Amino acid sequence: MGIEIDYISIGKRIRYYRKLKGMSQESLAEKVDISITHMSHIETASTKLSLPVFIALAQILEVSTDQLLRDTESIHEYCKDIENIMASSSLLEQKVMYNAVQSIKKSFNEP
Repeated sequence: MGIEIDYISIGKRIRYYRKLKGMSQESLAEKVDISITHMSHIETASTKLSLPVFIALAQILEVSTDQLLRDTESIHEYCKDIENIMASSSLLEQKVMYNAVQSIKKSFNEP
């Protein structure tokens, strides 16, 4: 019984988290100690990545290996994103977003 690994999706997730951290392929490759070409090939699934490189990428990107392997979403990801959005917003925008979230939450509880 073989397990099929979706290298295309893994590469897309690596790219997504790299960009989320504001990193270039070059800087990530340097931190993982691989060539820029190899980093590019990992993101485009032109090559398979080794387990040590995979683990290093997860550590540097500050995500779990599970997040890179499959579509898992954690509340921590959402909280970080929301925190970044709020931090880059004015006080008025923050209040409007807060009130909108409260209204949406309340609507879930209504019959």
